[in-house]
Amino acid sequence: MIALKKKQNIFLAFLLVVLASNFALYNTGLGASILPPETNGVVMGSLIDFVLIMPALFLLYKRKFSIKQAVLLAASGCIAARFIIPIEHLQPFVAVTWAGFAIEGTIILLEILIIATLVRYMPRILADVRSTTLPDLFSFPKAVEKHAPKHPIIQVFCADFVVFYYAFASWKRKEQPGLTLQKNSSYIAFIIMLIHGIAIETIGIHWWLHEKSLVLSILLLILNVYSVLFFVADMQAIRLNPVYVTSDKLYLSLGLMKRAEIRFDQIEELVEDKEQLERKLAKDTIDFIARDFEAVYPQFILKMKEPVEVTFMLGIKKRYNKVAIKADQAQEFRKMLLQGMEDNR
Repeated sequence: MIALKKKQNIFLAFLLVVLASNFALYNTGLGASILPPETNGVVMGSLIDFVLIMPALFLLYKRKFSIKQAVLLAASGCIAARFIIPIEHLQPFVAVTWAGFAIEGTIILLEILIIATLVRYMPRILADVRSTTLPDLFSFPKAVEKHAPKHPIIQVFCADFVVFYYAFASWKRKEQPGLTLQKNSSYIAFIIMLIHGIAIETIGIHWWLHEKSLVLSILLLILNVYSVLFFVADMQAIRLNPVYVTSDKLYLSLGLMKRAEIRFDQIEELVEDKEQLERKLAKDTIDFIARDFEAVYPQFILKMKEPVEVTFMLGIKKRYNKVAIKADQAQEFRKMLLQGMEDNR
């Protein structure tokens, strides 16, 4: 597994080297001194790098191959070339870069049409969300899977919908009573510090970058604004969604970052040994531990009979054999776990 990861990292390193060398060739004094008077051959080589070599290296790094992804990466390479290679050198091949914009635009249009179909199902989705007592972080994705077509762009759109809901429309909601994971930590203070840092960085770097590249400064501004909205939404989501327990399941969430449904009958063992809890967590262990300014350790590790599915932001899902938890009300949480395991034997 480690050897495979190293091979993947080699492909990523090659990709960065190709990108950096092309950038340096056209945007540094050293590169300008190397360029011959007739640059068509060099530019053609760079376009091959952007359209074929770098997409191939990225696909090898990700180890996921699909025609759609290959086309998207090639089109993105055309667009990247348009911004990295100066127009005086790129002029004979400018049609290639416009082809990239056309392909990306067509794909975006098709995905907008897919999103439009989601609007048709939204009343049913929201009705399902209102009819259940499950937290929104769990009920909304379930309703989307039930009613809407399964497509990656729909997952991304729904993830953004949740972000904007918690960032703008959740402020009148009251906190629900229940077991929590973040109140005895510095998690909220940590999020506020991140928001302040992004705001200061936006003000400082945006104006400097604005003079260098208008496009990059606008892209950075959009990214930073979205980052602030995401962290505000994450703060609201973790505040408004305490641990939810039913007769047979435990619903754990840590804001918008991750969530999991854990069946009590799938818990093989409740690990409470201090020595094990303070070890470095294994790769097959997912933690539900709020970030803090100091080192923290789990109070419990749930050893599962079968891997439990954990959903991360943007709907990304992975499976883990163990779940590490640090709760604010440790004794109440332990009692709830033991009772649930006993009742579901």
